[in-house]
Amino acid sequence: MKDLKLFRGIRTWLPLLVLGLAAPLLHAEAAVPVVDKGDVAWMLTSTLLVLLMTVPGLALFYGGLVRSKNVLSVLMQVMTVFSLLLLLWVAYGYSLAFNGGGAFIGNLDKLFLRGVTKDTLAATFTPGVSLPEYVFVAFQATFAGITGALIVGSFAERMRFRAVLLFAALWFTFAYLPIAHMVWYGPDGYLFAKGALDFAGGTVVHINAGVAGLVGAYLVGPRLGFGREPMKPHNVTFTMVGAALLWVGWFGFNAGSNLEANAGAALAFINTLLATAAAVLAWLAVEAIVRGHASMLGGASGAVAGLVGITPACGTVGPLGAIVIGALASVCCVWGVTGLKKLLHADDALDVFGVHGIGGIVGALLTGVFTAPALGGTGAAGFSIGHQLGVQALGVGITVLWSGVVSVLAYLVVKAVFGLRVPYEAEREGLDITSHGESAYDA
Repeated sequence: MKDLKLFRGIRTWLPLLVLGLAAPLLHAEAAVPVVDKGDVAWMLTSTLLVLLMTVPGLALFYGGLVRSKNVLSVLMQVMTVFSLLLLLWVAYGYSLAFNGGGAFIGNLDKLFLRGVTKDTLAATFTPGVSLPEYVFVAFQATFAGITGALIVGSFAERMRFRAVLLFAALWFTFAYLPIAHMVWYGPDGYLFAKGALDFAGGTVVHINAGVAGLVGAYLVGPRLGFGREPMKPHNVTFTMVGAALLWVGWFGFNAGSNLEANAGAALAFINTLLATAAAVLAWLAVEAIVRGHASMLGGASGAVAGLVGITPACGTVGPLGAIVIGALASVCCVWGVTGLKKLLHADDALDVFGVHGIGGIVGALLTGVFTAPALGGTGAAGFSIGHQLGVQALGVGITVLWSGVVSVLAYLVVKAVFGLRVPYEAEREGLDITSHGESAYDA
C-alpha cells in the first residue's frame, strides 16, 4: 500500500519536476531570434528592385532629360557612382552607419564587414524576428548607392568625370553616413532618439541629395548658354521609361524598408501606389491650368515627386493620407522646378533640388501630420501633431545644414584636386565624346 502511494506521488510530481527543469531550456529556445524565409525572400527582392530603380531606372530618367551629346556621360555617372558607393559601403560605410553607440556616427568595428557571416543576424521591427545580416547589408548598400547617383543630375553636362567620383566618395563619407546613423540607427541615433519619423529616406536620401545637388549647381556654375540657348530633353521616351522603372522599383525602396513581409509592408506598398498616382494627376492638372496642356514630361516628373513625398511617410500614414501627401508634394515640386528655381538662379540641370529636395521636405513635414491616428495614421495614443511637426522640422533642418556644409567643403576639395568643370571646348562638343570617347547615336 505504501509503495502504491509512493508511485502515485511520483506520477503526480514527476511531470511538474520535468517541466521545472526544462523551463530554462524552453525559455532559452524561445529567445533565439527567428529568421523567416518569406522575409528573406522579400528583402532580397526589394534589394533587386532598388537596383532596378538606379540602373536602368534613374539612368534612363536622367539620360532622356539631357541633350543627345551628353546622354552617355549621365548614364556613366549614375552607374559608376552607384558602383563606387556599393564598394565603399562594404569597406566602411555599413560599420559607420549601423554599428557603435554614437549619437552622430558609428565606429569601424565592422570595417570590411569584419565579423559579418552567414550566421550573424540583423534586427527587424518585430522583437525576436531577424534577417541574415548579409541581406540587410545588401539592402542598405543600394540605398547609399542611389542617393549618391541622384546628385549627378544637378551638375549634368559640365562636370569632370573624375571630379564626380571624388565628390561622391567625400559626400558619402561625411554627409550620407552621419545622417543615416542619426535617423535610422535607433535608439542610439540622435534623430531617431528624438522621435523623428523617416520610414524610407525622406531626410537620409532625398533632402540630403537635393541639398548637395543645389550646392553643386552653384559651385560648378551654369551650363554654357544657360538661359540663352535651348536645352530641351533629347528623348522624353527615355525619361518616361525611366520614371516607370523608378515607380516599380520604389516598391522595394519603400515596402522593403519594413524589413518584413507582413501588413507593414502592405501598408507601405499601397501608400506608394496611391501617392504616386495622385501626384501624376496633380502635376498634370497644374500644367493644364497654367500652360493649357498636360505633358508627358510633367507626368513623369509628377510620378517622381509623389514617390519622393511619400517615402518618409509610407509606413506610418493611411492610404487617404498618402493620397494627400502625394498630391501636395507634386504641386510643391511644380513650384520648385519653376518659380523657386528662378528665384535661386541656379542651373540645377535635372531639378534634383526642385523635386527631391522640395518633395523630401514636404513629405517629411507632412509625415508629422498624417501619422496621427485621427487622420488614419499609425501613431500611438496621445500622438501630438504639433510636437511631431517640431521633431520633423528638426530633422529637416539638421539634414539641410549638415549636407549643405559638407557639400560646400567637398566641392572645394574636388576643385583643388581635379577642378570641377570640363574645358570650354569639351563642354561645347559634348561629354560623351570628350570624356568617354563614345557617342550615343551614330551621325
